[in-house]
Amino acid sequence: MQLLQLPEDVLYHILSFLDHTSLCRLCLVCKNLNGFINRDAVWRKVAKQFLNTGITWNGTDRYPHIPLKERVRTAQNWFHGVCKKLVLLRWKIRLLPWLQLDRDLLFLSQAAHIGAYRLHQGSKRLQQRPSEIFSGHDGDVCRFVLTVSHLISGGSDGRILVQSRRRDFSLWLSGHSQEVNCLDSKDGLIISGSRDRTARIWSVASSTPRATIPMFDRVWSVAISPTLRSACVCSLGSEFRRGAGVLDIVFESPFQLLTCGHDTFIRLWDLRLSPQECVMKWEEPHDSALYCIQTDGNHMIASGSSYYGVVRLWDKRQHECLQFFQLCSDAVSSPVYCLRFSSSHLYAALATALHSLDFKPNPAIIR
Repeated sequence: MQLLQLPEDVLYHILSFLDHTSLCRLCLVCKNLNGFINRDAVWRKVAKQFLNTGITWNGTDRYPHIPLKERVRTAQNWFHGVCKKLVLLRWKIRLLPWLQLDRDLLFLSQAAHIGAYRLHQGSKRLQQRPSEIFSGHDGDVCRFVLTVSHLISGGSDGRILVQSRRRDFSLWLSGHSQEVNCLDSKDGLIISGSRDRTARIWSVASSTPRATIPMFDRVWSVAISPTLRSACVCSLGSEFRRGAGVLDIVFESPFQLLTCGHDTFIRLWDLRLSPQECVMKWEEPHDSALYCIQTDGNHMIASGSSYYGVVRLWDKRQHECLQFFQLCSDAVSSPVYCLRFSSSHLYAALATALHSLDFKPNPAIIR
């Protein structure tokens, strides 16, 4: 009996024992076998072991429109740090920009405006002029978030602006007495944190806050749990050295979250433990504050440091930094204020420029 004459479920089981190198070699045997092996179902188990393939811890696929075999090839470049550096945009005034990525649209805040830049389909290069501009704040935009239907921004004027992405509609939310440092939104719920030492909970449909939570210090980062639990279930601790503020929070799952900040550590917290504890931590080796983090939902963490535009890639299965990229020259220093990544590109916003790292297979290697 020939290999392709076996039932498909048996063939899938046999192929599940092969690594990515063996699968690629087996593709060269014949056209029919190549067609079968190129199916995503064959690569799914392999892909879950690699960085940023889009397969998350619970099996969700973030990039179903891209073949898994192609993503596994790209994952080799993420692991080995093989990429091409590009400067997509420059500006003259030093700013505190913020980014959001929505498929082929990259949203970038610059002072009081947010531009929506379309990414070219193949190269993912940025169009030089935004396809749409969102504005309205009297001061600079501090943070903003995207939902399917809205763009929600918080500004140095202490107000939150909810703008529709589909029609001409906007709603002002006023309540904070100082700048809004952070925002998050999910399923019509908005949470904001401010320099005025409060966090407020809002609804997209109302201009008055549903709740105000007093804090003991400025609020630098907020995040809504994927389960939308609104009760205060725990405190993650206060026994940190002075100035060790958390600058970014990212939920990895409904029960795990990542934090980073001034004390140079990325921490992974497990909310299922009692008391809640930091179960893993990774230290920035050059003693720099960490301004931002992003995760692929599985093994990879990307972080942005406070000096020389340093971006680091971390494998959660290792204690040391996996790769690092310096985006600034030695003569000019800037924090990485925000970073976002897709399956093949990483975008980083610095004080005077927007940078990208292109990890697609076979790029020119620039380190």
